[in-house]
Amino acid sequence: MSDDVHPDPQARVHETPVEPSRSLADPAELLAGYLDYYRATVLAKLDGLSEAELRGSRLPSGWSPLELLKHLAYVERRWLRWGFLGEEMDDRAAWGDADPESGRWRVGEDESPARVRALFAQECAHSRRIIAAASLQDRAATTGRFPPPAEPPTLSWILFHVLQEYARHAGHLDVVRELTDGRVGK
Repeated sequence: MSDDVHPDPQARVHETPVEPSRSLADPAELLAGYLDYYRATVLAKLDGLSEAELRGSRLPSGWSPLELLKHLAYVERRWLRWGFLGEEMDDRAAWGDADPESGRWRVGEDESPARVRALFAQECAHSRRIIAAASLQDRAATTGRFPPPAEPPTLSWILFHVLQEYARHAGHLDVVRELTDGRVGK
């Protein structure tokens, strides 16, 4: 860590994420458990980073860890609230993680790390409630993200999609964290 960067005193320290029990056999419990595992993994990767490190990028593509966290909040919203439930959303509500012109992830200067973490926590809580109230075989609404004539996906398909997105982005954060301060692993 450079001398001019200090850890954010607002950063929450998360315990090491723990995978779901190996004894779980119910697919719904496994999917929900692994989603929570990767949500916790992402937050743990951000713990201890200063605001400058959260907002800065170490990658040629230019995204920052805070932008990735906001993106994941909107992934939850797009796939479960707008997608599965069919909530009506305007473009800002559905795609508020991306710049309308470039499509790149963005976090405004007025959006603090605490505010982005709160948005993430709120969207994860919405998703948990949606998942708990549905069956894996249930199909997404035909309003919102999946209007006819396309066949809407099942909740199972949506959760697998969201899970693979989390796994990929947690891996991205592994690299960013190693480049930032050498930390590897969970």
